[in-house]
Amino acid sequence: MNPSTAILVALVLPMLGALLISLTGSRPNLRESVTLATGGILFLVVASIVPSVLDGGRPEVEVLEVMPGLALAFKVEPLGMLFSLVASGLWIVTSLYAIGYMRGHHEKNQTRFYVFFAVAISAALGVAFARNMFTLFIFYEMLTLSTYPLVTHHRSEDAKRSGRIYMGILMSTSIGLLLLGMIWTWHLTGTLEFTPGGILEGKASSTIIGVLLALYAFGTGKAALMPFHRWLPAAMVAPTPVSALLHAVAVVKAGVFTVMKVVVYLFGTDLLSSTGLSIWLMYVAGATILIGSLVALTKDNLKARLAYSTISQLSYIVLGAALANDWGVIGGSMHIAMHAVGKITLFFCAGAIMVASHKTEISDMAGIGRTMPVTMVAFFIGAVSVIGLPPMGGSWSKWYLALGAADAHQNILVAVLMISSLLNIAYLMPIVARAFFIAPNEPPEHEGIHEAPVLCVVALCLTAAGCVGLFFYAGDLYRLLMPIVQP
Repeated sequence: MNPSTAILVALVLPMLGALLISLTGSRPNLRESVTLATGGILFLVVASIVPSVLDGGRPEVEVLEVMPGLALAFKVEPLGMLFSLVASGLWIVTSLYAIGYMRGHHEKNQTRFYVFFAVAISAALGVAFARNMFTLFIFYEMLTLSTYPLVTHHRSEDAKRSGRIYMGILMSTSIGLLLLGMIWTWHLTGTLEFTPGGILEGKASSTIIGVLLALYAFGTGKAALMPFHRWLPAAMVAPTPVSALLHAVAVVKAGVFTVMKVVVYLFGTDLLSSTGLSIWLMYVAGATILIGSLVALTKDNLKARLAYSTISQLSYIVLGAALANDWGVIGGSMHIAMHAVGKITLFFCAGAIMVASHKTEISDMAGIGRTMPVTMVAFFIGAVSVIGLPPMGGSWSKWYLALGAADAHQNILVAVLMISSLLNIAYLMPIVARAFFIAPNEPPEHEGIHEAPVLCVVALCLTAAGCVGLFFYAGDLYRLLMPIVQP
């Protein structure tokens, strides 16, 4: 299969999987086998494109020319290659986890869950492979619409209210700000194609370019820059596998990926660094990093604490884009993968705790490491990666981001990164300490080891191993991403 064909197969395969999942819904074992098989085949198809990209190829395919110069088209470059590998790879382990979780928690409407999850993966790959901003926008909106039924999965009043917040913020920012920025860019340049070096230099005044940057940054609501972040904690009412999709596999990563893609291929890092037009965005990202971490400290609900942690961590990637230099772009891009694997591990552990012990509040988790040692060791590994300490993958992305801030002579932002890591320790490590070193508040319901269903435990062990693996294979990510900054 040639790479161009592989692009189309990768986009269609999850949709075909969604259809087959729907048709096999009355037979759970077959339905879940279809889900896992589709995920495995999809990852192999996506991985088959990697050699071409590493060799300098940029496989592409044009599906439809909507009007002269504006096409529904796809092209794979290193940043999109990374995002597609993350989304397709984590779909497999999330599906594995979801089988154990959904059955163990006796969730209703499981077929609908798997169907819309598959559609969301197709949308995420459309974002990853988009050749231009027009194509990206279509799949970005498709991702919002396909995840709404997942956020409102329980159909409770809380779920419906959270769904309204989710859709309200994401649709209003994308239509009111992002679409406006796209139309303005088209008017100025006559194109929305992602182009190395950008398309806006010499096309408008500094003031207009600064306004456009604000429209793209805040219009990409999935990046959860404050004050457009409330949809993310609100969505925590959804089942834990959905939280994993939102925080690691697709949704928020589609947001920060879009910001990075726009900065690199529409504005161009040379334009932003030479004019200083992105300095304000650096400080908005820095503020979001610190405020998100401080709010996380106040949350006793484990998923809520992890949600605000995600808001903080996403802005590392936005900061990398705003720094508009080689180290910042490399660090921010690497953090897409590093954070995805670390944070999905933490959410898997939170869901496992809820299924096995019915505990959701951190204050109730004293001594839980004695009954769920595998889960809490995995939580510790994911936490260390999110904090950014070796030998976990997150240490590399944070290292490059610090180099980028130093290279931009932004010593305040270097300090922000260091303080943020200390805050990460403050809101994550007490959970581990409470689990292992504090006696339970009351006698445990079960004597001895009582972990979550085996598929949940297998999935969180795999992602915890991934946190370690990314530390030792970070060089491969670096080589994949280098052409972004040195074409």
